[in-house]
Amino acid sequence: MALARSRRGDSGMNYWPGFVDALSTLILSIIFILTVFVVAQFFLQQEISGKDTALSQLNAQIAQLTNLLSMEKSSKSDVEMQLSQLRASLATAESDRDKFKGMAEGSGAGASAAENKVGQLSSALESEKKISTNALAQVEILNQQIAAFRRQLAALETALDASEKKDKESRAQIANLGQRLNIALAQKVEELKTYRSDFFGRLRQILGNRPDVRIVGDRFVLQSELFFDTGKADLLPAATTELDKVATALVGLEKQIPTNIPWVLRVDGHTDVRPVSAGSAFKSNWQLSAERAIAVVQYLVGKGVSPQRLVAAGFGEFQPIDLGTTEDAYRKNRRIEFKLTER
Repeated sequence: MALARSRRGDSGMNYWPGFVDALSTLILSIIFILTVFVVAQFFLQQEISGKDTALSQLNAQIAQLTNLLSMEKSSKSDVEMQLSQLRASLATAESDRDKFKGMAEGSGAGASAAENKVGQLSSALESEKKISTNALAQVEILNQQIAAFRRQLAALETALDASEKKDKESRAQIANLGQRLNIALAQKVEELKTYRSDFFGRLRQILGNRPDVRIVGDRFVLQSELFFDTGKADLLPAATTELDKVATALVGLEKQIPTNIPWVLRVDGHTDVRPVSAGSAFKSNWQLSAERAIAVVQYLVGKGVSPQRLVAAGFGEFQPIDLGTTEDAYRKNRRIEFKLTER
């Protein structure tokens, strides 16, 4: 370590401030994008909700106009039927009038009676004509009403199409914003992976190549025997030396990662499958593992690590590394894990 610091001192160059500034600018931009996305999504959801209500109202109006149009068509059919009947009656009356006129002209004795009959038929004919005229007027009014209803229906259908088009555009905008957000989040995850690799690399250098310290997947694993006595959650004096190294690496990592990247170091406690001994201060392995994780977190906080960057979790015996029942398997499962993850 002294040799490394000497070499860094000789170089005379410190790239970390510029690196941190660049990353800070990048993360602030991402946060701004996310804020804009959330606000835009809120307003788009409000607009879509209003459009759904308007669409429902338009559909109800269309249904109402359709019913009215059907009723008007039915009324028109009835009036036209009546008009046909009146025209038939008119034709019959005209035929009878002409018949009686012929009879009156050809018969002197029955001329008077025939003329009376012709007069009656003429009166009935005029009455039928008036009724026919009124029926034609009603038909014309109904035709005008049907035309008006059709214009209203066409206008509503146009408005409905426009609303549906706008709704599709709004949904497309939301999908596009969601896709952009996913890309931004994926970029953040990749950046956090880079910091995680750097952190684990430093931790490996600090702690050295020891058999009881290893990396499993995305976790840095240390055996519980380094920190605690069997069945205890009080840190051993020797554990503080190792945790001081971890705290030093964490404090340095906090300075490198921009403050707007949501990350935490999760400290996980694990035990083997054997139950706690009788008379123990802990009711279960779960409680024992949680108390051990909390003890580590509290020590790191005391060494200057920000509390908001630490999480303590206890898993008991429920996530073993080795499913065997040998003493070596039990030893592997009794561990403390450090995992750098998103908050």
